[in-house]
Amino acid sequence: MLRQPAVYILASQRNGTLYIGVTSDLAKRIWEHRNDCIEGFTRRYGVHQLVHYEMHESMLAAIAREKQLKKWRREWKLRLIEAGNPQWRDLWVDIVG
Repeated sequence: MLRQPAVYILASQRNGTLYIGVTSDLAKRIWEHRNDCIEGFTRRYGVHQLVHYEMHESMLAAIAREKQLKKWRREWKLRLIEAGNPQWRDLWVDIVG
């Protein structure tokens, strides 16, 4: 996968703890989360499952979307995830496959 700005949502499990982030290299960043290379929230709460991601044309667009999603109510975030990933599959295999 080429480097491209992306917004992503990680979950600890179905309907579990959520984390929203932004990156220019989705595969690398998710690998870092999955392997606990990053101190902080995702390591502390075991939030490693990629359940949603969106690719963007620019980092400014990705950052704007990340800020928008972070302001959303939890139920809206759950609906977004379930609209594209109703089984809450770990999408990691899709981006590294």
